[in-house]
Amino acid sequence: MYASETGHDEAFPIVTPRGCSVSFPTQGTIVTYVSTLFYDWYTQNALDGLTIDFNPDFIQPSSSCSSTTAQTNPWWRVDLRYIYRVSRVVITNRLDCCPEQIDGAEIRIGNSLENNGNNNPICAVISTIPSGATANFSCGGIEGRYVIVHIPGDVKTLSLCEAEVYGHLIGKLML
Repeated sequence: MYASETGHDEAFPIVTPRGCSVSFPTQGTIVTYVSTLFYDWYTQNALDGLTIDFNPDFIQPSSSCSSTTAQTNPWWRVDLRYIYRVSRVVITNRLDCCPEQIDGAEIRIGNSLENNGNNNPICAVISTIPSGATANFSCGGIEGRYVIVHIPGDVKTLSLCEAEVYGHLIGKLML
């Protein structure tokens, strides 16, 4: 669905919790990747719609969060499979320990996988997100197929519990 078809110009969800969306094409599926995997903290957990808000007795976030091991320049990436003009990205941080594992992360959007996508334009830099909180980042219509969350530096761990991407489909052909 395009904004022109609805009579207004608001961004539609591309990737929301549970991987569902209004504007995501029905052919193909979104695919997530991570630089390294920490035990069972799978990449797709950041798109499953399960946050710790739903379970007050929640102790271990591995079933609803994604995390890398400690490494140089860790990253998490979603392949939207088509090109979108991204208006905003929403990130939810973990609630248990270590909320600083998102601090300094760059949100990048583009069509390149060179350098693991870390050469794409920066939408925002996450200075910090409090434990269990959700933050919105305006991307100003950056165009791309890939959304990458990347922390530059040595011995870094990247954790995120939910990611949402909003924007408009602009290219039906995959790159």
